[in-house]
Amino acid sequence: MTDSSTAGAAPESDLEAVERIRAAYAQIRSEIGKAIVGQEQVLDLMLISVFARGHCLLIGVPGLAKTLMISTLARTMNLSFNRIQFTPDLMPSDITGTEVIQEDRATGARSFKFLRGPIFANVILADEINRTPPKTQAALLEAMQEHQVTAGGVKHVLEEPFFVLATQNPIEQEGTYPLPEAQLDRFMFDIRVDYPDADEELRIMQLTTTEHQADLEAVLAGPEILALQNLVRRVPVAEPILRYAIELTRMTRPGTPEAPDYVNDWVSWGAGPRATQYLILGGKARALLQGRFFVNTEDIRAVAHPVLRHRIVTTFSAEAEGIRPDTIVDRLIAAVDAAGRAALKERLPDAV
Repeated sequence: MTDSSTAGAAPESDLEAVERIRAAYAQIRSEIGKAIVGQEQVLDLMLISVFARGHCLLIGVPGLAKTLMISTLARTMNLSFNRIQFTPDLMPSDITGTEVIQEDRATGARSFKFLRGPIFANVILADEINRTPPKTQAALLEAMQEHQVTAGGVKHVLEEPFFVLATQNPIEQEGTYPLPEAQLDRFMFDIRVDYPDADEELRIMQLTTTEHQADLEAVLAGPEILALQNLVRRVPVAEPILRYAIELTRMTRPGTPEAPDYVNDWVSWGAGPRATQYLILGGKARALLQGRFFVNTEDIRAVAHPVLRHRIVTTFSAEAEGIRPDTIVDRLIAAVDAAGRAALKERLPDAV
């Protein structure tokens, strides 16, 4: 087996960049900690998504500081930020912008001018995205995938870096428009924001019921983030790690040879190839944040739930039994790890 200390060998410039991103990560977490209490896993996943060029869907009840987390993240990275409050009467042009007729006072000539909408920012908070009709939801699709919008047949390129961070309230579903699978698949992560523990809630009360104002410093700028995103793509991944991610995704698909019996019973639709891509990219970004220039299976496991949970559609019988996608992902990870240990023991009896 290859020693992990040599498996991640890289040019000196890349190693220096790894140290820079690790130091920047620590500083960003420190700055965000001035305004946000707890939610460490949520913040880690958001940062992983940023460096992997992904978009996030945050699901949690009101009052858990989802909006504050996103705006604070934008401030620490010195990025422009816009919040779009999704409502049933929101139109696509309210997001992307619209063309208006403008008259030149000197000549009297008239021409069309494109007025940019709030989508033209580095970080977009799509607040309660499931409260607006599908036509308006679809207005985000081109921007999220192509990083551009089209108005009047003209393409307008968005400024890089560009991230969409959408929120959903899991409590109230009446009068909402659930995102279709095609749009859900555009999000790299489905992040669940949970309640704080008792100590964290005490700290929140101490910070938010006084005159305390967090003084945040910008850690990174746009060009630096773009350079670090390129660095993520250069992180090498060994073939066994690639196969680990592929096997995990393929086992979610019912009716395939790789699918266990419980997947055939509980899953209607499994994850597609984009899930494997995000497992690998998420693993690469996490490895860099941990100060490594190589990916291991722990990196893949760390991002497996937010990557897969919104790409696994459970059957009615599974929902009736209280089986959630996270439960299925847990069992799949355990099965893949057990198979890997068995294969290793067969090849190297003394290694396990």
